[in-house]
Amino acid sequence: MASMSALKDRLRADLTTAIKARDDVRSSTLRMVLTAVTNAEVAGKEARELSDDDIVGLLSTESKKRREAATAFSEGGRAEMAAKERAEAGVIADYLPAQLSVEEISAVVADAIASTGAAGEGMRAMGKVMGVVQPQVKGKADGGAVAAEVRRQLA
Repeated sequence: MASMSALKDRLRADLTTAIKARDDVRSSTLRMVLTAVTNAEVAGKEARELSDDDIVGLLSTESKKRREAATAFSEGGRAEMAAKERAEAGVIADYLPAQLSVEEISAVVADAIASTGAAGEGMRAMGKVMGVVQPQVKGKADGGAVAAEVRRQLA
């Protein structure tokens, strides 16, 4: 069965390349990511194939887990483990869309506030604005950073 996901095909091909190159960090990270994709595909009532968008969402989650773990290991004085988590996050980042800059996030949020007419409504408009912003930044920006910018502009 041909895969519908170009991203999954790329992950598989890159895994083979990494194994041949004896790139342990890349091959173990890609193995982990592909396992997460497979688990997501068989979770739920019926198996389904993840789309590239689904996989980007999963990669974003995996990347966030690595960043949080790296921070926790650093604070716990375990520099070696923190470095391993950061290396894995670096591999995952190669498969995520380019991340938006602070300025780009700010512009998307400003446009969303303007288009929803939320200016002056304060925090009551948070959900409405996030609903417009979220699809535009999915996989391209950290949700926490986006929410913070929405709060900042609505305040």
